Amino acid sequence: MLAEVRRGLRPLDWLAAALLALGLLSMATGVLPRATAADAMERVLPLLVFLGSVIVLAELTGRAQVFDTVATRVARAGRGSYVLLFVLCAAFASVVTITLNLDTTAVLLTPVMLALATRLGIAAVPLAMTTVWLANTASLLLPVSNLTNLLAADRVALSPTGMAAVMWAPQLVSIAVTMVCLWFFYWRPAYRDRLGYTPPPPPTTDDPVLFRVCALACGGFLLAILLADVPLWSASLTAALVVVVAFAVRRKEELTFSLMPWRLLVLVPGMFLVVESVNAHGLHSLLTAAMGSDDGIGGMLRAAAVGAGLSNGLNNLPVYLAGEAAVPVGNEGQLLALLIGVNAGSVITPWASLATLLWFERCRRHGTAIEPVRFLGTGLVLAVSATLAATATLALVI
Repeated sequence: MLAEVRRGLRPLDWLAAALLALGLLSMATGVLPRATAADAMERVLPLLVFLGSVIVLAELTGRAQVFDTVATRVARAGRGSYVLLFVLCAAFASVVTITLNLDTTAVLLTPVMLALATRLGIAAVPLAMTTVWLANTASLLLPVSNLTNLLAADRVALSPTGMAAVMWAPQLVSIAVTMVCLWFFYWRPAYRDRLGYTPPPPPTTDDPVLFRVCALACGGFLLAILLADVPLWSASLTAALVVVVAFAVRRKEELTFSLMPWRLLVLVPGMFLVVESVNAHGLHSLLTAAMGSDDGIGGMLRAAAVGAGLSNGLNNLPVYLAGEAAVPVGNEGQLLALLIGVNAGSVITPWASLATLLWFERCRRHGTAIEPVRFLGTGLVLAVSATLAATATLALVI
């Protein structure tokens, strides 16, 4: 049995286990002070509850065919026009990322969009790139959109509506820049072999009751985080429990341990511990010097550039954690600019964000080939342009 478990482990599983083991070893040997580790774990616990519950909510909602139904309706609304389909797919991916987080877009929306491409008889790569780019660049608006946002909201004490009030303009600019890059690099007529597509038939659902319960649970979750003063982990956990109960009544056999995102639940605390260890032994000083202490446009651009650059070399979550500690207390603009860099800028390398790694895995399973050189080159253009544009916009409105 142990051998079977080993064979079922993927590279990301080994990476997650290695990071957690390294973090625990740092604690045991004193490399990471116990008090610092305790503070990190106290901070990460609500994130883990939120992450686990929102992924279960999204996974079961996907199985209830909510995403498939919406995607089919999007395709039908396009009425055979590639231009209209492009706008609608971009809007769909942006809304899912903003409201249910970027990992949901990578894990659940990607296979839906790829299947939609097959059903419509159109190229899959443009739809795939739409999901992965907007999973990252559309994750600026709400705390729920990205784990880095949850950390930032805690540091600057912004509620979901407060964060949206500050970040709405940078978010719109980031999405707009992404759409321009998507159209020029992947969607324009030069990359298509036909002028239109045949809209699919009307969507159907296997279980209308489950469909309605899951759709209402997601809607209730969004209303709770936007209109009520409740913790994100509480809102996501409540919505997930409603959906789990509905499946327990209707399709109990689908409630398995595999629903839980075990890899993420191991990877996140491991990243926290490892970064805190490195931070205590020199990284903090380097980042402080690189970003400076200016909370004006200059300091904001430096913070965004450091965040984007290091995210593509390492990973955006640990980079944000380390960068946050290097931003002077009270420099809200610089902190939010760092957030733009690690989110909108983490689109060049496959490992820049966990969502991109998960997206690559989904594409591989579907059989969709992604050209590495083209991915890196177009991602570089998007990272630079989206990070600069969104940061400049933030400096104007903050």
